[in-house]
Amino acid sequence: MAMPHFTLHQPSSLEEALDLMSRHRASMKVLAGGTDLVPKMRAGAIQVEHLISLNRLPGMNRISYLDDDGLVIGCGARLSEVGANAEVRRYYPALAHACSVMATTQIRNMGTVAGNLVNAAPSADTAAPLLAYKASVVLVERGGRRQVPLEKFFEGPGKCAIEHLELLEAIRVPVPLDRSGSCYERLSARSQVDIAGVGVAGFLALDMEGKILAARLALAAVAPTPVRCAECEALLTGHEPSPDLIARAAAAAVRSARPIDDVRATAGYRRAMVHVLAKRVLETCLSQAQGGAR
Repeated sequence: MAMPHFTLHQPSSLEEALDLMSRHRASMKVLAGGTDLVPKMRAGAIQVEHLISLNRLPGMNRISYLDDDGLVIGCGARLSEVGANAEVRRYYPALAHACSVMATTQIRNMGTVAGNLVNAAPSADTAAPLLAYKASVVLVERGGRRQVPLEKFFEGPGKCAIEHLELLEAIRVPVPLDRSGSCYERLSARSQVDIAGVGVAGFLALDMEGKILAARLALAAVAPTPVRCAECEALLTGHEPSPDLIARAAAAAVRSARPIDDVRATAGYRRAMVHVLAKRVLETCLSQAQGGAR
């Protein structure tokens, strides 16, 4: 299907982009990578009169890490760039892995982490690792900025907390704790490039006595939104790690899932694989935190 007519705007500053958004309001969409938006426009699923590209905004593709501030990912940073970044691979291996294995090479070279989050698909591969790292998003509009914890950002399938005239300017991820480990595992029905049918991300940190100081586990593609596993995390925190504790935590993770039957997997399969992947992820996180290879 031919692409419908639209006007492309390429602002050179954030202020100009926000002005364009305010001017065109209901008839505009914002373009970063466009890997989801452009196919929908071509198929006629979305009507756009004004397309506002962020690709010429200075600093929007930045990926920076500071020991006292953590990781900052600009809204234009490509998935492949984030996955290949040395500091992301060192300090946030679950996110690096997610960015490196999701979709196809072409999608990873064009798509952005910010777009993956704003699209708010329950199966978003970057969402689970970022939830496990306690990330937040910086939203900006003409009136100012606000920072929203990622666990409060997702509101339903395809729905998130961003307002119509707001931009997701950046993603902020705290500095990881010492003696910690993280991991992301996914399953897809047909091949690695297919949309995930189940995704599990985890983070564990140990105190000086070897007890679990912090535990976070997040699921993708098994609920209306990417979701944290509160019961699993509470079960782990403050306790001496053991195979039995890991097994009970993996079982608890299943109770946070609310899967459905669809073309990618049945609800029963998804529940079974949450248990399998949660156990695998927690074991890997524990090995890393105890000094094993990342």
